[in-house]
Amino acid sequence: MLQIGNAIVSLDVIEKKFICDFGKCKGACCVEGDSGAPLDEDEKAILEEIYPDIKEYLTEKGIEEIEKQGTSVIDADGDLVTPIINDKECVYTVFENGLALCGIEKAFLDGKITYRKPISCSLYPIRIEKYPEFDAVNYNKWSICGPARELGFKMGTPVYKFLKDPLIRKYGEDWYNELEYAAENLEEIYQIRR
Repeated sequence: MLQIGNAIVSLDVIEKKFICDFGKCKGACCVEGDSGAPLDEDEKAILEEIYPDIKEYLTEKGIEEIEKQGTSVIDADGDLVTPIINDKECVYTVFENGLALCGIEKAFLDGKITYRKPISCSLYPIRIEKYPEFDAVNYNKWSICGPARELGFKMGTPVYKFLKDPLIRKYGEDWYNELEYAAENLEEIYQIRR
């Protein structure tokens, strides 16, 4: 593991290869799973604020569930997450040509809002666990992402490079540059510490 600022970064983030292969997975991460997308505390207020602006992008079922549950919920594990429909897709999921897309992101791309989508969605396959003193930045291996691992391996793209923009969005450019430096000099860093 590496410590970058207040984050402890798993070496898997540097060593594992990954590039989303949307043509093969078709956005399954928006539909599969036992809970909604994890949310940062400030995202709860953001979702409440932007809901009127994104409503036109959502499905009837999604709107119905948001009206019932709210724009965010606490799941069975006590985590703040996006609500889901019938224990399946996220309420913000929309379907086009057999692909699961994010209604929030569609509104962002149309210039209706400045918030792209939950940072946990942008950062996947990285999952961040918050502790009082630090964030644990880990790689999450999920079976539905097999094609992404294959493509990442074929292209030689590590997780942290694939996720450069969302990592900068989360931690800032200086933080990312430090991570990149550490990744590129990992062997040397470990020899110095021995």
